[in-house]
Amino acid sequence: MRRTAVAVLAAVMTLAVVPPAASASADGPVVSTDKGAVRGKVTERVRTFGSIPFAAAPVGANRWRDPQPVTAWRGVRDATTPAPACAQTSQLGQPASETEDCLYLNVTTPAQRSHRTRPVMVWIHGGGFTAGAASMYDPSWLAANNDAVVVTVNYRLGVFGFFGHPGLPGSGAFGLADQQAALRWVQRNARAFGGDARNVTVFGESAGGLSVCAQLASPRAAGLFAKAIIQSGPCGLTLPSFTTPGEFTGVWRSRADTEKAGTGTLGCADLACLRAKPVAELLTVHEQFASPSYDTAVLPIDPVIAQRTGRIHRVPTLVGSTHDEMTLFAPLFWPQPIPESAYGDQLAWIFGADAGEVAARYPVNGNDDARDEIARVLTDRSWACTSQTTRAELGRYTRVSGYEFADPDVPMIFPGFPPFPDYGAYHGSELLMLFDLGQTLTPAQRQVSDYVIAEWGRFARTGDPGWRAPVQSLAPGAIGGTDFALDHQCGFWSSIL
Repeated sequence: MRRTAVAVLAAVMTLAVVPPAASASADGPVVSTDKGAVRGKVTERVRTFGSIPFAAAPVGANRWRDPQPVTAWRGVRDATTPAPACAQTSQLGQPASETEDCLYLNVTTPAQRSHRTRPVMVWIHGGGFTAGAASMYDPSWLAANNDAVVVTVNYRLGVFGFFGHPGLPGSGAFGLADQQAALRWVQRNARAFGGDARNVTVFGESAGGLSVCAQLASPRAAGLFAKAIIQSGPCGLTLPSFTTPGEFTGVWRSRADTEKAGTGTLGCADLACLRAKPVAELLTVHEQFASPSYDTAVLPIDPVIAQRTGRIHRVPTLVGSTHDEMTLFAPLFWPQPIPESAYGDQLAWIFGADAGEVAARYPVNGNDDARDEIARVLTDRSWACTSQTTRAELGRYTRVSGYEFADPDVPMIFPGFPPFPDYGAYHGSELLMLFDLGQTLTPAQRQVSDYVIAEWGRFARTGDPGWRAPVQSLAPGAIGGTDFALDHQCGFWSSIL
């Protein structure tokens, strides 16, 4: 799953330093950060600042090292282009990147001056911990409509962010350390952009949502954020192993297992050999390191155990998912239709001895393609009910709200996907409601988008998304409470797990 997660990647931009030409102002294009001034762009609605370094380049001796401080600069740094994508392979036709120097962030603020500090929203992108970039997401709607400062951050991915090796400090958690370095940058610099460092919401989708789970469990993240939003990244997400019937594997990996996986990588006996390898060669093993590691200084404990036992930062948290998460991935695992006569065999391959009970609960629908049934089964088993568990377990210790994005007709945002019986509200589809991704929404979908943007902004300001239902359904003409656990048969799944 992590190796096939799809991301719409932005073009890699260059960064230049230009001489000073203007003084910093609260609503102008130049802002003074703690390391130097940056010049962004100002439009009628927003100011944008891109490619601001929050850590030193993780190259040479800094490869596989916790993020190091940025060297201050003189003059005014050009911040008119977005941060480059971190090194990653091409996925499903999307462009690859060999940019190892990528620890930059982007800031978007309303263009108008404000007489009060604004809430800050820090976005962590998804992409299976191996792909994606901060620059994929245009947060202008969130910033302008909510009078908020929105920060989108990069972090090292795959073999650069989650590699481990015996004797390597920080093994398996460099990408999480990068996220914390960005959050510390926000603490130091939020005020310069009109933001309130005491009112920071960290939010993310898919691997970004899982990253929020990790930051909730990380002692080193204490004081770095006041609220959290987990979108389609439940802490206990497990997926079929596809090797042993009935076996599901989680996202998180122990440091010992990560270090074992890194031993002998690319024929190297030591780190000096690996640090000398070019980016292109390391990318040949990129997808082998898609699991953040616990038993580390950044993440001492498995986030699943942390949420269950209350060893988390007790901040207001919003946890949600889409109604049909697995439809995005089913055609990648099964490109061709599966005859309904083979449905039982497929379930046996996935669920082992429980296959018969699953088939009885999820009968075929007669379209002679069992892939949509399998997608529904895995949506409920792997995504929906683990989201319900995350809400329940975190809710014992802090205030938790829930949502489900359920628009059955949302446009497809990922290019080149094959025909499928019904994608519905697929994994990642709620991103269209929050960010300008260049898709055309119907008037009814635009109303849902306006609602979602407003409630995410309200949550960032107050910790309350504005609804009373335990789980709010978000769909055109159907915004309101929903019996989430019943719809996704979570009682059944808890009885057989």
